[in-house]
Amino acid sequence: MKEYQTKNIRNIGLVSHSNAGKTTLIEAILFNSGTIDKMGSVDQGTSASDHADDEIERKITINCSICVAEWEDHKLNLIDSPGADDFYGDLESVLRVVDGVIVIVDATMGIESGTEKVWEIIEKYNLPATIFINKMDKENANFAETIDNIKNILEVSTATTQLPIGQDSDFSGIVDLIQMKSSLKPNGRDAHPESDIPTDMADAVEETREELIEVAAESDDGLIEKYFEEGELSSEEIQLGIQNAFRSKARIVPILCGSALENIGVQNLMDFVVECFPSPEDAGIIESEDGGMTRDAGISSPMSALVFKTLADPFAGRLTLFRVYSGVLIGDSQIFNSAKGQNEKIGKVSFMNGKHLIDTPQIVAGDFGVAIKLINAQTGDTFCDADNVIQLPSINFPNPVISFAILPAREGDDEKLSTILQRMSEEDPTFRIERNDTTRQLLVSGLGEVHLNVIRGRMKDKFGVETAIEDPKVAYRETIRGRANGIRGRLKKQSGGRGQFGEVWINLEPTQLGESGDDEFEFVNKVVGGSIPTNYIPAVEKGIRQTRTSGVLAGYPFVDFRVTLYDGKHHPVDSSDLAFQIAGSQALRDATLDAKPVMLEPIMDVEISVPDQFMGDVIGDLNSKRGRVMGVEQVGKRQVIGATVPLSEMFRYSIDLKSITSARGSFTMDFSRYEQLPDELAQKVIADSKTDDTE
Repeated sequence: MKEYQTKNIRNIGLVSHSNAGKTTLIEAILFNSGTIDKMGSVDQGTSASDHADDEIERKITINCSICVAEWEDHKLNLIDSPGADDFYGDLESVLRVVDGVIVIVDATMGIESGTEKVWEIIEKYNLPATIFINKMDKENANFAETIDNIKNILEVSTATTQLPIGQDSDFSGIVDLIQMKSSLKPNGRDAHPESDIPTDMADAVEETREELIEVAAESDDGLIEKYFEEGELSSEEIQLGIQNAFRSKARIVPILCGSALENIGVQNLMDFVVECFPSPEDAGIIESEDGGMTRDAGISSPMSALVFKTLADPFAGRLTLFRVYSGVLIGDSQIFNSAKGQNEKIGKVSFMNGKHLIDTPQIVAGDFGVAIKLINAQTGDTFCDADNVIQLPSINFPNPVISFAILPAREGDDEKLSTILQRMSEEDPTFRIERNDTTRQLLVSGLGEVHLNVIRGRMKDKFGVETAIEDPKVAYRETIRGRANGIRGRLKKQSGGRGQFGEVWINLEPTQLGESGDDEFEFVNKVVGGSIPTNYIPAVEKGIRQTRTSGVLAGYPFVDFRVTLYDGKHHPVDSSDLAFQIAGSQALRDATLDAKPVMLEPIMDVEISVPDQFMGDVIGDLNSKRGRVMGVEQVGKRQVIGATVPLSEMFRYSIDLKSITSARGSFTMDFSRYEQLPDELAQKVIADSKTDDTE
C-alpha cells in the first residue's frame, strides 16, 4: 500500500442502527476498490471488518476496525463502528478521530433508536454527515417515507442528491441529480452501466433537482447571485455548492441511496466521499486539551497523535491504534506520551486493513496507524515529540449503566480474575471494576448485559477464566434518630492473675449529614478529673470506631452520630487498652439500641432522556420504583426527566428503559445522598442479614 498525501486521505466513520447494513456497505466498497476479490458476508462470518470470534458468533460489530479502500487516487480509511449501544464506547472513539460520517439507514425501517443516539454523538462532535438509504431492493422499502422520517426525527435539513429507480423488487439503479445521469447495477466491480433517466421519473427528477440547486446556491454568495440571475447552475457548480454546505458543518445532510448487498449506488457513494468529504488538512488548526496550544494539521508541524483504541490480539499481542494529527510518526523511534508524562520506545508501525497489518516506515498527518506491544499507552493518550509537547483532547466515554458482582467459577482463580479484569478495563474504558468494601463484592460495570457477557466470554476464551455473576448488594448505612444518655460500657474479668477492667459512660446523639466530617462520626472527650487516664482515651475511640464499621442492625456502617465520653472508671493494675476498647464498643452498641436506630439507603440522581410519547410510561415506572420526579425539561422533541430514585431499584434500569421506550431512551445516574429506608424494607434487609450470618 502506497503512502498518500494528507490532502488525498479521507477518514470516514460508518455508523447505523444494528442490522442496517453498515458492514455489508464496507464490503461493497472494498470490493469495488479491488481490496478484496469477493464480498464477504456477516451471516457467514467472512466480512473484512467483523473478524473477531465473538463478532462472527453474534453477527454484530463489537470492535471498531479500520478497512482501507483506494479510489480515484485517494485513500479511504473506513472505520466500522458498533451499532448496538452496549458497545458505544468504540463509537465514541470512532467519531472522535474521523473527519466525516456516513449514516446508513434501512429503507424498510427508517430512523431507528440506534440512529437517533448515534446522531446525538455526531452533533456533539459537529461532524459533517451524509445519509445512505440502504436496502432499497428489500420488500417494503420506501424512499419518500424514509426522507420524511429523517427530517422529522433527526430535525435536519437534507439535500437529496439521488433518487432511486424503482424500489422494493423493482429497484434497479439510481439517478444522480448532480450529474443528471442514471447508474444501474454493475457487472462485478466494473463501473456502473449508465442509461437515460426513465421518462416516468422526469417530473420527480426536475422538482427534486430544483430543490438541490437551491441548497447548493445558498452555500456561496457567488452561486446564489448566479442562480438569481440565470435560474440555473451547472453540475460543477452544484457539486461545489453541496461540497461547501457539507464541509461547512452547516447541518446540510446530503441523501444518497442504493443497495449495499447488490452493490447498487455504492460507487456513486465512493465518488461522493472523494469529492465532498473533507480531508484531514481541512481540519485546519488543532487545539490542545486545555485550548492553550494550537498547531497546523500538516506534515510540516511537530508530530502529534491520539490513541483511540487498544486491542489484545492473540497473535500480534497488544495493539495500539492511533491517528496522526500533525507531523509524521516514524517507526523505530522514541515518542513522548504527554498523558503519562514519559517517553516510550515505539517499534515498527503498520497500517491496519481489517485483521491484516501492513508494515510501513511511517504514518503521515491525517492517517491511521497501529503500534505493537507498547507497554504504557492507553486509549485517549497523546503521542508527541518530547521537544514539542502537546496533549490533544481525549475521548469522552459514556458512563456504565449496569453493574453485577463477579466471582470466579473455580476456586483459586481469585487473584487471576483480578489481574485479567484490570487488563480488560485498560482495553475498554467503558468497562469498570470496583471492590465495594461495605458489601465485600467485586463489581463490574458496563454499557449493558451483552457488553458484560462479551467481556466474560473473552476472559474465558483468551485466558481460561470462567466467571459467574450475581446482582450487587446495596451498600446500606445505619444511623440513629434519637438520643441515648448515660449509657455505661463495662468490662470486668478476673480469672486468676491479672484481670481486665475498664468502664466508660457515654452520651449518643445524631448529627446532620456530613456534620461529622469524613469519618462520618464525631468523638468528643469530656472526661475530667482523671476518671479515665488520658492514655486510655484513644482505646475507647478505637473500640467505637471498630464497632461503627459493622453497625448493630444488619452489619452496615454506622454513620452521622456524635459520641461524648464524659466519665468512667479504671483499675491501677487490671485496666488496659484492650479493656477500654471493649468497654467503648459495648457502650456504643447498647446506646445505639436505645437511640432509635434506622437503616439508610443510597439515593441516586437520575436524568432520563426520552421521546415525548414515552414520558408518561417512564414517569409511571419511576413512581413504581419509589422514585421522585424533580422536574421535566423539553429538549427538542425529547423530554429530559430529572428524578431521585433508590439505588436498589436501579440495578437493571437500563433493561427496563430499553423495554419501555423501544430502546429510544437513555439515562445517566450519579450518587446523591442517603435517606432513611422505609421500615418494612428495613426489616427485610435486617432479616436477610441474619440469614447470611447463619449460612
